Amino acid sequence: MPASPEDTPTRTNCVLNIVYLTTEALPFAKTGGLADVCGTLPSRVQALGHRCAVIMPAFRSIWQAGLEIESTDISFAISMNPQKLIGCRLLKSRLLEGDVPVWFVDQPQYFDRPSLYGTSAGDFPDNAERFAFFGRAALHAIGRLFEQTDIVHCNDWHTGLVPALMNVHRRDTPWMKDAATVMTIHNLAYQGHFPAKDFGWTGLDWEHFHYTAFEYYGHLNYLKTGITTSDMVTTVSPRYSEEIRSPRQGCGLDAVLRGLDDRLVGITNGIDNNVWNPATDYNLAENYDIGTWRTGKAANKRALQDQFHLEINDEIPMIGLVGRLAEQKGWDLILPVLHWHLDENRPTQWIVLGSGDAGYEQELRRLAEMYPNRFALYLGFSDQLAHRIEAASDLFVMPSHYEPCGLNQLYSLRYGAVPVVTTTGGLADTVVDVDENTLLNQTATGFHLRSLHPLSLDEAIGRALHLRYHEPAKWGQIVETGMCQDWTWKKSAAEYVQLYAKTMALKADSR
Repeated sequence: MPASPEDTPTRTNCVLNIVYLTTEALPFAKTGGLADVCGTLPSRVQALGHRCAVIMPAFRSIWQAGLEIESTDISFAISMNPQKLIGCRLLKSRLLEGDVPVWFVDQPQYFDRPSLYGTSAGDFPDNAERFAFFGRAALHAIGRLFEQTDIVHCNDWHTGLVPALMNVHRRDTPWMKDAATVMTIHNLAYQGHFPAKDFGWTGLDWEHFHYTAFEYYGHLNYLKTGITTSDMVTTVSPRYSEEIRSPRQGCGLDAVLRGLDDRLVGITNGIDNNVWNPATDYNLAENYDIGTWRTGKAANKRALQDQFHLEINDEIPMIGLVGRLAEQKGWDLILPVLHWHLDENRPTQWIVLGSGDAGYEQELRRLAEMYPNRFALYLGFSDQLAHRIEAASDLFVMPSHYEPCGLNQLYSLRYGAVPVVTTTGGLADTVVDVDENTLLNQTATGFHLRSLHPLSLDEAIGRALHLRYHEPAKWGQIVETGMCQDWTWKKSAAEYVQLYAKTMALKADSR
């Protein structure tokens, strides 16, 4: 996507112009995996010969990203209601790779805040208004910036109003006539539920507020709106696209999702091999590859043991965990198993990086104080430490109750930290369970839990440790098979391009 109309080259039939709408993109704003996707996917798609751009809010964090933020002379106002005209301007930067332009909607009243969505006390009370403004401003910006837009790729509930607004305004807005929409669900549990009165922030007449789009049991639902009005809907793994069609994981929208048929597609997220590569990772004590992983991981383990004053021991298995301290991530399973290992003096060391639920944090602090030689804890987030944990760990534990895709298990495979995971979402799609057949055909990359129970997690860890201690050749095979996997964005980006082309074709056929 060209940065401005004057930069627009002659368009050919094979080149797509794609605008990504998101609230997060590395390195500008991040609370989760959405930032990793939108900070990398556009550059990978552009590398395949297409023109891409990103539009996101000018959160306070963009000024701390370490990249130049340019002012522009583009400004405009959005009428949020008859008494409320809100002005904004556009700022500009670029993604770290690929020369992809990033445009920021700068409206300090809405976006210049210490955090993106809320505080420890809860979500910001005006989130419905804030993200209605962002969606409407983004659509206005597209019309100002680009001569041709083929795909508007929306991400999560914060952009859910956009496809519906495009459907309403398509007839009287030239650039929208041929543009198709894609909506990606990164986590269905977060939907943007608001009182019906907040529909007024959309700028639409109330005749549009009904069950086929905005309305959901008398309330306004941003994500449902995006799902029902987009031309194509994607999830971040194939397994998750199937799971959310069921009542158990459909979060109340399973019937809506079942109605999409083949318009709902799962594409597994990728990882950035320039950032997550043990052979070149500057965060590590010693770099390594598939031929040197034994000595490399041992050196990184010693460095982490020294950093956290754990017993220095190459042979003791290190079990790593990185992520939110939340029940979704399986902490109701992890804590009992962690207790058993520490209280029974089992021959393992554990290291945890994360933050979240206050009760989990308190219990982990207590265990770290009781067992300082065997349990390391860092409450908060450190990107450098996340890399070091992957490089030092023998096992990486990730027993999520549900996981739309997951990235840490992909990092673990790349770094030779064998994943122990539940059979859900992207975890099931990316980690092949160790059994007699998968060992024989050399496809095994990790260990699956048999059920969502602490005993099952303990059993899976036990199976892994047995192989590590007693069958080192098989253990090495598992590590090396995982390290050989290609979960980079190259494959995922190609799948998205195919999806965009299909979406454009379906859009053309429907006219």
